[in-house]
Amino acid sequence: MKVVVIGGGPAGMLAAISASKQNNEVIILEKMEKCGKKLLITGKGRCNITSNLDISEFISNVPGNGRFLYSAFSNFTNLDIIEILKKHGVKVKNERGNRIFPESDRSLDVLNALLKELKQCKVEIRTNAEVVDIKTENENVIGMTYKNTKTNNMEFITAGKVIVATGGKSYSKTGSTGDGYILAKKLGHHITEIKPSLVPLICKEKKLCQSLEGLSLRNVEIKFVNCENKKVIYEDFGEMVFTKLGISGPTILSASAHLLRLKQIDRLLQEDKIVLQIDLKPALSEEVLDRRMIKDFTEFKNKQFKNSLDELLPKKMIEPVIRLSNIPEEKRVNEVTKEERHTLVQLLKKFTLTIKNFGDIEEAIITAGGVDIKEVNSSTMESKIIKGLYFAGEILDVDAYTGGFNLQIAYSTGYTAGRNS
Repeated sequence: MKVVVIGGGPAGMLAAISASKQNNEVIILEKMEKCGKKLLITGKGRCNITSNLDISEFISNVPGNGRFLYSAFSNFTNLDIIEILKKHGVKVKNERGNRIFPESDRSLDVLNALLKELKQCKVEIRTNAEVVDIKTENENVIGMTYKNTKTNNMEFITAGKVIVATGGKSYSKTGSTGDGYILAKKLGHHITEIKPSLVPLICKEKKLCQSLEGLSLRNVEIKFVNCENKKVIYEDFGEMVFTKLGISGPTILSASAHLLRLKQIDRLLQEDKIVLQIDLKPALSEEVLDRRMIKDFTEFKNKQFKNSLDELLPKKMIEPVIRLSNIPEEKRVNEVTKEERHTLVQLLKKFTLTIKNFGDIEEAIITAGGVDIKEVNSSTMESKIIKGLYFAGEILDVDAYTGGFNLQIAYSTGYTAGRNS
């Protein structure tokens, strides 16, 4: 049987590999000049391949319809992708947060390994090939038409099975421009609302964030609080970074995936009801932190307050903290009152920012939303509307936290779609 895979990203490549092992003739149609452009920029160019967690724990890291992926994760696990990479000489390493990276820290090595596997499987790859229409007859796929973007020539390919793995709508320069949503809609599928996920957050305190731009905080505890009901809606521990407009970094990106699913989130953001509390000293209780300050202040008793925080805070943070504490910077350390010291302790344990919005979809690592999973068979990834039509990867309405989970979704759904075609 002839199988056509639309999209040459991780999901498309694994779909093609899997389909070829069912003795199918397989063609990948990739509209960019080469496959895997988005894969190359994952993990800041290092490629966070997958997670080292047991595959049974992956579902809890997929806030976007995780249960839909039970079969896919069972069909193709994190150990399976590692085995393919090792087969082609790519050794991996386990880093903080159970993240798996290539030992070389080069995403290109991961891509080349997948391309070698495709070559061994005798998969044909056609680049600069933009699919414009999927043809059906009696609710069965019969082929598709694509345009060669270099020559503008149109070509029709007859196919018994089509796997749509076109990605989402983030990082459009890599080819993820939402084409697959249009194709799916034409065939009767519903597309749930597309939103940026794993995206930086914009804060109300823009001047403060600008003054801290580029500062990375490690080993901090973050809590997002709904001021309307005083409930903590998300908490994490790890790294974050200040940006020109707000905040980013691993903990913040994962938080964005959680926040976007909060009921009435748009209203809550508009009304300044979502705040982030950063514990800059999570290893110290308020009492211990206060004793630490007393010790530092005793040591620097003749200094001005503004010159007494070097041991406690990153240099870039000292001026903003002094300003927020309302303690006169020219004040001598031995003149700082107990009440002022208490205010400072509270500030360091609950450094607070107001969340105003999500970053632009172009900044998002992935998109939430996509082809409605109610219309897709979770065991095979086949459409429940059109026979012979399959979906894989980010085009589906599934998305996860950072840590390699989204790439594993791509591999697993791609492999499952290919295996069943």
